[in-house]
Amino acid sequence: MTAPRLPRPPRPARERPPRPVREVLGRLPLRRVLGLLPLALVAVVAVRHRDVLVEGCAQLTTARWPWLLAAACATCLTWVAAAVTRQGALVERLPALRLLATQFAAGAANHLLPTGLGAGAVNLRFMTVCGIPLARSSAALALYLLAESVARVGLLLALLLAFPGALSVGALLPAGALGPLFAAVAAALAATAGALLLVRRVRAAVTSFLRTAASEARSVHTLPSRALLLWGGSLAFPALQAAGLVAVGLSLGLDLPVTHMVVAYLAATVAVALVPTPGGLGSVEAALIVALVAAGAPVTVATAVVLAYRIITVWLPLLPGALTLGALVRLKVI
Repeated sequence: MTAPRLPRPPRPARERPPRPVREVLGRLPLRRVLGLLPLALVAVVAVRHRDVLVEGCAQLTTARWPWLLAAACATCLTWVAAAVTRQGALVERLPALRLLATQFAAGAANHLLPTGLGAGAVNLRFMTVCGIPLARSSAALALYLLAESVARVGLLLALLLAFPGALSVGALLPAGALGPLFAAVAAALAATAGALLLVRRVRAAVTSFLRTAASEARSVHTLPSRALLLWGGSLAFPALQAAGLVAVGLSLGLDLPVTHMVVAYLAATVAVALVPTPGGLGSVEAALIVALVAAGAPVTVATAVVLAYRIITVWLPLLPGALTLGALVRLKVI
């Protein structure tokens, strides 16, 4: 006699082992997400500054269109000047069309991130993808920033010497503003010097970077073609930006000499470089209005000119630039 068979207890459901986080993240379309991120940032920035957009577009409707077209052409040429300068800061030849597209995308990134950070990150990534070591890419980026700053400040000083009455510095700086400014600069320099002297790792890293940057600068300046691209592009870039402001001013009937408008633009951009806001949004507008008023423009006309100028140079290229940035990320150009 056999014992009755008892029903088998149901097998517990096999629990799948949890997937590693790295495996889950690896299946996400990361490049597609990064490609859409600039568009989301554009939407956020546009909503935050919608009043400027509306007012600037209203000013454009009253302007003379031939001058606005000239301002748009000058704006487009600034990307060419930036590409020329980037190539001049590096000995190796970069692919020209991709370099130009990268400058267009970097302009959008610069308006979405703190001043200089967006464009610097995009160009640094582009150079490393092109096979340039990170240390040399960083040195080329520093050389570009140095050349552009020297050219901008040098152009401003030359124009101030040639046209000493172009800008009223007393109206540009409030009374007693120089003392705190110099104190802040001195404190920053002292903190930097203290970090270099006391922290060995910081000192070693800075020394290594400066050695690489000096070697890169010597290599570039031994090639006359590269030196010409570097300094010619560095001078052309702020000159074209100022030409755009002049064209917008003429389109709206701003009654100022052209040289005064150029000096006002250069002075405002040199001053606003110290304010780490995304693309200088807000700070650039305020500085330009103050500089134009200091050059002799009425406040209402200066405000209209600045708003229209920022529409042409920032807001119109922002969406195409963000789309280009997303495309370059998806195509692995950056």
